[in-house]
Amino acid sequence: MPEISRFFGVVIKMFYNDHQPPHFHAEYAGSEALIVIDTLEVYRGELPRRALALVLEWAALHRDALREDWRLARGGELPRPISPLE
Repeated sequence: MPEISRFFGVVIKMFYNDHQPPHFHAEYAGSEALIVIDTLEVYRGELPRRALALVLEWAALHRDALREDWRLARGGELPRPISPLE
Protein backbone atom coordinates (compact mmCIF):
# COMPACT_ATOMS: atom_id res chain seq x y z
CA MET A 1 0.00 0.00 0.00
CA PRO A 2 1.73 3.20 -1.16
CA GLU A 3 2.25 6.01 1.30
CA ILE A 4 1.15 9.31 -0.23
CA SER A 5 1.78 11.72 2.65
CA ARG A 6 3.10 11.94 6.22
CA PHE A 7 2.69 14.76 8.74
CA PHE A 8 2.63 15.16 12.53
CA GLY A 9 2.87 11.39 13.01
CA VAL A 10 -0.04 10.70 10.63
CA VAL A 11 0.57 8.42 7.64
CA ILE A 12 -1.76 8.60 4.63
CA LYS A 13 -1.93 5.57 2.29
CA MET A 14 -3.97 4.16 -0.59
CA PHE A 15 -4.35 0.53 -1.65
CA TYR A 16 -4.11 -0.54 -5.27
CA ASN A 17 -7.48 -1.64 -6.69
CA ASP A 18 -9.23 -0.88 -3.37
CA HIS A 19 -12.99 -1.16 -2.88
CA GLN A 20 -15.53 1.64 -3.31
CA PRO A 21 -16.26 4.31 -2.15
CA PRO A 22 -13.13 6.29 -3.08
CA HIS A 23 -11.18 6.65 0.16
CA PHE A 24 -7.77 6.80 1.79
CA HIS A 25 -6.31 5.22 4.90
CA ALA A 26 -5.04 7.44 7.72
CA GLU A 27 -2.89 5.85 10.45
CA TYR A 28 -1.81 7.42 13.71
CA ALA A 29 -0.35 5.83 16.86
CA GLY A 30 -1.74 2.38 16.15
CA SER A 31 -5.18 3.63 15.10
CA GLU A 32 -6.52 3.62 11.54
CA ALA A 33 -9.47 5.27 9.81
CA LEU A 34 -10.73 5.04 6.24
CA ILE A 35 -11.86 8.48 5.04
CA VAL A 36 -14.22 8.95 2.08
CA ILE A 37 -12.66 11.47 -0.33
CA ASP A 38 -15.86 13.16 -1.53
CA THR A 39 -17.50 13.68 1.88
CA LEU A 40 -14.51 13.49 4.25
CA GLU A 41 -16.50 11.24 6.55
CA VAL A 42 -14.98 8.34 8.44
CA TYR A 43 -16.00 5.21 6.55
CA ARG A 44 -14.46 2.73 8.98
CA GLY A 45 -12.19 2.81 12.03
CA GLU A 46 -11.24 5.75 14.18
CA LEU A 47 -8.47 8.16 15.04
CA PRO A 48 -7.89 10.31 18.11
CA ARG A 49 -9.84 13.57 17.81
CA ARG A 50 -6.81 15.83 17.23
CA ALA A 51 -5.29 13.50 14.62
CA LEU A 52 -8.63 13.25 12.80
CA ALA A 53 -8.92 17.05 12.73
CA LEU A 54 -5.47 17.30 11.12
CA VAL A 55 -6.33 14.61 8.56
CA LEU A 56 -9.59 16.31 7.61
CA GLU A 57 -7.88 19.70 7.28
CA TRP A 58 -5.21 18.16 5.03
CA ALA A 59 -7.76 16.25 2.94
CA ALA A 60 -9.90 19.35 2.39
CA LEU A 61 -6.84 21.14 0.99
CA HIS A 62 -5.90 18.24 -1.30
CA ARG A 63 -9.21 16.71 -2.37
CA ASP A 64 -8.49 17.01 -6.11
CA ALA A 65 -5.08 15.36 -5.71
CA LEU A 66 -6.69 12.59 -3.63
CA ARG A 67 -9.24 11.97 -6.37
CA GLU A 68 -6.44 11.72 -8.94
CA ASP A 69 -4.44 9.36 -6.71
CA TRP A 70 -7.55 7.20 -6.28
CA ARG A 71 -7.91 7.00 -10.06
CA LEU A 72 -4.26 6.03 -10.44
CA ALA A 73 -4.34 3.42 -7.66
CA ARG A 74 -7.56 1.87 -8.97
CA GLY A 75 -5.82 1.47 -12.30
CA GLY A 76 -2.84 -0.25 -10.67
CA GLU A 77 -0.58 2.77 -11.05
CA LEU A 78 1.53 4.34 -8.32
CA PRO A 79 -0.30 7.28 -6.70
CA ARG A 80 1.62 10.53 -6.53
CA PRO A 81 2.91 11.96 -3.24
CA ILE A 82 0.83 14.80 -1.79
CA SER A 83 2.35 17.64 0.23
CA PRO A 84 2.04 17.24 4.00
CA LEU A 85 0.14 19.56 6.27
CA GLU A 86 2.46 22.25 7.59
